[in-house]
Amino acid sequence: MIISIASGKGGTGKTTVATNMALSVGSDVQILDCDVEEPNAHLFIRPVIRESNTVYTPVPEIDEEKCNFCRKCADICRFRAIIVVGENILTFPELCHSCGGCMEVCPEKAIIETGRELGVVEKGHRDGLGFVHGKLRIGEAMSPPLIRKVRSSAGPEALTIIDAPPGTSCPVIAAMKDTDFVLMVTEPTPFGLHDLKLAVEAVKLLGIPSGLVINRSDMGDNKVREYAEQESLPILMEIPFDRRIAEVYSTGGLIIDAMPEWRNRFQELYRDIIKTIDKKGKKP
Repeated sequence: MIISIASGKGGTGKTTVATNMALSVGSDVQILDCDVEEPNAHLFIRPVIRESNTVYTPVPEIDEEKCNFCRKCADICRFRAIIVVGENILTFPELCHSCGGCMEVCPEKAIIETGRELGVVEKGHRDGLGFVHGKLRIGEAMSPPLIRKVRSSAGPEALTIIDAPPGTSCPVIAAMKDTDFVLMVTEPTPFGLHDLKLAVEAVKLLGIPSGLVINRSDMGDNKVREYAEQESLPILMEIPFDRRIAEVYSTGGLIIDAMPEWRNRFQELYRDIIKTIDKKGKKP
């Protein structure tokens, strides 16, 4: 089973929920940090890294001796990664989405693929917990291919918990797509509610069962709860605005280690996710 932990905005406590639940639910669990632009689950998990692999994405390279400047490659590229100016052809690898369309339409077979570095995928473990994260190369804008590479590293039999990027853009969809459940983390503020609504609409489009965690739940107002009731979105956990929790987080600690009573609460959160999936008719 795959559970994606998501949020409409950053700073809601998504990684806190993902890491503490991953280390609470028992053995045969793995956590994938798919927030490849700013991964931070490792700061709390503190895994032993055993493997590191550089990831590349294919981009076009033109053999100008074969090219007849017919423009078919430029016409098919929606992202303008190839343009033809007179008898000159220019490529912009940073714009390429690696679809391979340009190679397919080239009548002269003048296009080959070369690799552009995206970043690295690192794998490790902590006390039986599998750990994988991606680190996007500085200056690189294309994170979805690296996210998919992180996800492909998941073992098929283990419970997989994905720490998704914040927001509702393409990287988030890449992290949430084809998962069994999306657990959204929010806060009871106007900003939290605004971005939660965007996240809920994205999850609806994907057709994935979902639930909600409200962090800093005794702040703000009641509008997030009213919205959750309106959308039949189950609230599976509330985490109070607690100075002790903030202190643990600020030092890179885990709530379940510093405050052992929370281990049972995160285990109960996992059980509630299973119940919610069952109610939706989708078995783990």
